[in-house]
Amino acid sequence: MHCSSPKMVCETKIVADEHDAIPGTKKESIMWSSPPSSAALNPAEAKDVRKDAVFIREFERGDQEEVRRIFYEGIMERIPNTAFRGLRQQPKTQFLYALLTVMCFYVTKSVTLTCCAPLFLMGARYYYSRKVIQSYLDCALHTDMADIEAYYMTPTGSCFWVAVLDGRVVGIVAAQGREDDNTVELRRMSVDSHYRGKGIAKALGRRVLEFAVRNNYAAVVLGTTAVKLAAHKLYESLGFRRTGQSEDYRLPGMSRSPLERLFFQIRYSRYRLQLREE
Repeated sequence: MHCSSPKMVCETKIVADEHDAIPGTKKESIMWSSPPSSAALNPAEAKDVRKDAVFIREFERGDQEEVRRIFYEGIMERIPNTAFRGLRQQPKTQFLYALLTVMCFYVTKSVTLTCCAPLFLMGARYYYSRKVIQSYLDCALHTDMADIEAYYMTPTGSCFWVAVLDGRVVGIVAAQGREDDNTVELRRMSVDSHYRGKGIAKALGRRVLEFAVRNNYAAVVLGTTAVKLAAHKLYESLGFRRTGQSEDYRLPGMSRSPLERLFFQIRYSRYRLQLREE
């Protein structure tokens, strides 16, 4: 199967005349990427600082295995989120499922079968969510995530970073430049589930913003299919603004069969952060 580099990700608009105008970019990013001076700290304090420090650095060939693991686990988390939590974002689908449940009772006259109908519908949603997302994941792992150096480190205007804590890669993010509209796309952001809540994702996002400023891009854009509200709040905290939303987004690998359309829906949001006016 031929796969172009798939997107399962956010496009946003804020004007920034100077580097400092990017929310939290300059000073806080330096704090993340280099350890605080331990000259004024006693040995115990200095040890704690080094232990908790998160470093953002460019991707190296030896990171490949850990990077793919973090990406894989992050995408697999979306299966139950899309199947169950995502249903709350689909009022038309909720109504349709309720109608099917009522029709089940009307046709069978069986309370038992009618009570089982919602379980069947949720089971079908999980099956199709797993089928579609695994197909997307297979495409990603055989395109850009198969050769990160070729896709992100070699081309001018693109880069890939990892977050390192205690000598372990715990987060990833990529920036891909687009010459046609002078923007850079934030891609592949993911943090190991065991290290979330430490501000790592925000530090990774700021590194992309710094990269965009240094390379004179006009804006940073992204697209996301994330169901959790926390992901959207993260982008907004970085200064992104939502510019569009699609309720019928098509992921790579989708067949769009009637059953797939019935049991799999995903919302795609576009975000943009304007760095300067063209």
